[in-house]
Amino acid sequence: MYDALTGRFTFPCPARGEARVTLSAFRQLERLPGAEHPAVFQVLFACGCGEEHEGLVTHDDLDWAPLGLQGGVFYNVMTAQLDRFEAELSELAARRIQSGEWPWSFFCYPEERPRPVFPSSFFLLAPGDGSLGLAVRCPTCQRTSVNLVSNEHVDLPFHNDAQVGVVEHVFSDDVARTVEEFRAELYSASFDSRRLAL
Repeated sequence: MYDALTGRFTFPCPARGEARVTLSAFRQLERLPGAEHPAVFQVLFACGCGEEHEGLVTHDDLDWAPLGLQGGVFYNVMTAQLDRFEAELSELAARRIQSGEWPWSFFCYPEERPRPVFPSSFFLLAPGDGSLGLAVRCPTCQRTSVNLVSNEHVDLPFHNDAQVGVVEHVFSDDVARTVEEFRAELYSASFDSRRLAL
């Protein structure tokens, strides 16, 4: 499902057979009721064929696989054999987290502070003019905040933008209304830039 070397998720595509997309190509994420371990998320993603398709992704693939924790192999041209890389990537991720870096972050507007987060807290992503609108449920206060970030901020673990746009609005818990409010705010001029000291 996720390839840590290319940073892409693989989903079926009705037109091309297979789509390989980055996390920034996701448009909506919704945790499905039922299974807890692993939790399963339904995603809507923008495919290279020009359409949006639905797919399923597990919690492990969404939050942990981008850190290289689920293993994989690569062809080592020096030794002419397949080598595993999860131990090296796992150690690197652990060292960075221990030193105070977090793979993903966002600015929580109700709390007025940057917060660490995993992609499973994202629920809506909307592309803009070179930026990406990101709606996040804060794991601490459970409120929704909307940030305007670069694609790299979402796609690359441990890449945090120096500045993010912040929608200065407290969203209600009504998901359908929240989505519409987010889209309206995203295309308005009400984003405020915040510098994150991460």
